Amino acid sequence: MWHIYQFPLCPFSRKVRLLMAEKGIAYELQSTRPWEGEDRLFAMNPAGQTPVVKDTQKGTVISDSRAICEYFEETVDRNPLISGTAQQRAEIRRLIAMFDENFFNGVSGPMLLERMKKRLVLRQSPDAKALRNAMKLAHDYLDYVDYLIDTRPWLAGPTMTLADLAAAAQISVADYLGGIDWAGHEQARGWYLVMKSRPSFRPLLSERMEVIQPPSHYAEVDA
Repeated sequence: MWHIYQFPLCPFSRKVRLLMAEKGIAYELQSTRPWEGEDRLFAMNPAGQTPVVKDTQKGTVISDSRAICEYFEETVDRNPLISGTAQQRAEIRRLIAMFDENFFNGVSGPMLLERMKKRLVLRQSPDAKALRNAMKLAHDYLDYVDYLIDTRPWLAGPTMTLADLAAAAQISVADYLGGIDWAGHEQARGWYLVMKSRPSFRPLLSERMEVIQPPSHYAEVDA
């Protein structure tokens, strides 16, 4: 049985969970708080970051969400999520990198700092300017998702891929933290509602992060 070491609002853990669910890989969740410097987390991943997956039978340990996703993509034939021609696979990986790096650094990462870490760990008030900047940048990314969905059925092409999972994982965290304004983004909103309605996504929508509650629309699959 695979164990995933994560916390509920880690977007990279969410991406891994979505991929594993889509591929039918059973797992159990193990809660960890990387901001507390837990020894067991550093023992598995010297970077001290989530997610980490561990096969409790074989003792296999893999860290870093991209390495984890590539591992399962290479070892589990069911429902390939990085597929197609070399050019199509390159486009999938380009979009994964954009959301894992740029969206996280500009939107979901700052939202986590201001609305989660400052509240639970630092006991500080959020920086209103930083939140406004993150929400403005989120609007720009939703514009790009609108464009993509106008030109193709899914973000990277004709079928759902890991790019959709990576984007939805990051957006879901920003949405939980009140950082997404869907007004004027009907294409992006429609795509995200389809993602939310998938069985793989349902467990994410039911989880809560301690005293931080999401907006009322967060868990609704038709809103």
